[in-house]
Amino acid sequence: MNFLFIKKHILVSLFIIALFPLVAQGIEIDASAGVTEDGAEAKISIKTGTGKNSSKTDEKPAEPLPVAYRDISLGMPIDDVKKMLQADSLYGYRGERDVSLLPTQNRVLIESEGLSFLNRSWFQFYKDKLYTMTFKLDSDRVDFYSVFKSLQDKYGEPTSLDPEKIVWKDDRVTLSLERPLVLKFIDTQVFAEIQNTSKVNKSTEELTRKGFLESL
Repeated sequence: MNFLFIKKHILVSLFIIALFPLVAQGIEIDASAGVTEDGAEAKISIKTGTGKNSSKTDEKPAEPLPVAYRDISLGMPIDDVKKMLQADSLYGYRGERDVSLLPTQNRVLIESEGLSFLNRSWFQFYKDKLYTMTFKLDSDRVDFYSVFKSLQDKYGEPTSLDPEKIVWKDDRVTLSLERPLVLKFIDTQVFAEIQNTSKVNKSTEELTRKGFLESL
């Protein structure tokens, strides 16, 4: 065994030993070294990786969709919502003059001017329980994309989207961001109940109309 071979063998060994601290830090290293006895070839092949745990992303899981904004929550009785509106100056609630009864049965609407990021707010009730909150945002203070990005980062990818509306939905709540800049919180189950009731009423009306025409 000649001196050149011993020298190169020692250098390669020292180089590999120098990589040990990286292994201790959790970095995978695949190292191989080859030295021929006559010194004709000396090579080192090093392959680094990030370890088993490094493939995991640090992304936090999406949060559940919200049923409330500030202190007002879907499903609240109308009297409780009125109290919350009076206690929060953001809504600019003026009392009973902001409350109206919609033509549709069992529906009450509270409409109030907003302050800061809210231009206007609507709170709609069905059977005296809040089932829809609608907020028209101030486009001079916040833009559509910023609101979308914030919601996406917090609640994950939307359920559906089109040029006019982006929707996140689960069994409890439907959250939608609509153009130009309107944010809605809707009780999913109550909304489905209202739609079903509306279809039944429409069918009954059509039957009544048909009977009237046949009676002529």
